[in-house]
Amino acid sequence: MSRAHTYEAAARWQGSTGAGYDFYSRAHDVRCPPADGVLALSSDPAFRGQPGRLNPEQLLLAAASSCQLLSFLAVAARARIDVVAYEDDASARMPEDEKPVRVTEITLRPTITVRGDPSEERLRHLVEVAHRECFIANSVSSTITIEPTFRRE
Repeated sequence: MSRAHTYEAAARWQGSTGAGYDFYSRAHDVRCPPADGVLALSSDPAFRGQPGRLNPEQLLLAAASSCQLLSFLAVAARARIDVVAYEDDASARMPEDEKPVRVTEITLRPTITVRGDPSEERLRHLVEVAHRECFIANSVSSTITIEPTFRRE
């Protein structure tokens, strides 16, 4: 018997596009029940969005970064590796001259702090395993590169 996980999001926008492309607001809100809170979103400022709001491309990057973090913590815990900190400085690239326009590259740069003395080779292997198990990485066609740095407490 297979299981399927379902997710919901409710996006809300109000305004008018009657004056044309240059003049309507890109600001909108998204809720993802049952989680509390509202995401205040817009388009990228390059596409007339509001820079003070998150945009869908940032959310895609955040999802990839978060998923890798959670996947790594899971594989490390199963391997009895004590991870005490994980910080990621991630980036994404979306060239406009390649059609269709899409995020083509995501680079994750986690700095992972561990307690004890697991070898760097073992930690790199666990990063790869986590990447293979990451639901978001398995859901997108963008190239995802992971450039980890390891620290010992």
